[in-house]
Amino acid sequence: MAIVRTVAELDALYGQPAPAAITKELDRLVDLHREYIEASPFVIIATSGPEGLDCSPRGDPAGFVRVVDERTLLIPDRRGNNRLDTLRNLVVDPRVGLLFLVPGVGVTLRVNGTAVVSTDPELLAGFAIGDKLPTTVIVVTTTAVYTQCPKALVRSHLWDPAGFRDASELPTVGQIMVAITGGEFDGATYDANYPQRIIDTIY
Repeated sequence: MAIVRTVAELDALYGQPAPAAITKELDRLVDLHREYIEASPFVIIATSGPEGLDCSPRGDPAGFVRVVDERTLLIPDRRGNNRLDTLRNLVVDPRVGLLFLVPGVGVTLRVNGTAVVSTDPELLAGFAIGDKLPTTVIVVTTTAVYTQCPKALVRSHLWDPAGFRDASELPTVGQIMVAITGGEFDGATYDANYPQRIIDTIY
């Protein structure tokens, strides 16, 4: 197997980046970046910590990630399974990478920066859904902001309904749990109860 081991080897393979790919990167948000964030109902968060890397999805109604100013974003941490992979990483290593997607749009927005995990009551209250508050809010300070070209989404046909799969074509979470526990997990009951569990625990 031929393995690339140096940056010089990479540069020889790929050549120099297109000038626009360099020019587009800023350390802050501009108003046009903000439009992508406000239109996005879904962001992927990448973090790093002592136990390794994590890449986790976050979603809510479009605009749930709030722009405070040109260098600051707020992300509510909604109820989950309490693994806390993202948050555990951030409290020991503040580096964070965000990828914002807008349904039907090929261009994505990337934001790199640092983050802290806040329990400020005013921040939590600002993200209330009914009487439910997030447990914490992730406060991101930007260090790099830039758009990502749509080639990956175009090649994957990500937003093309013709390529959408039915969930019945893939194994369920319960079936996977049965397989990895050697049949000790009650996957059928888990799957049957899951739709109601989502309703009960979504916020």
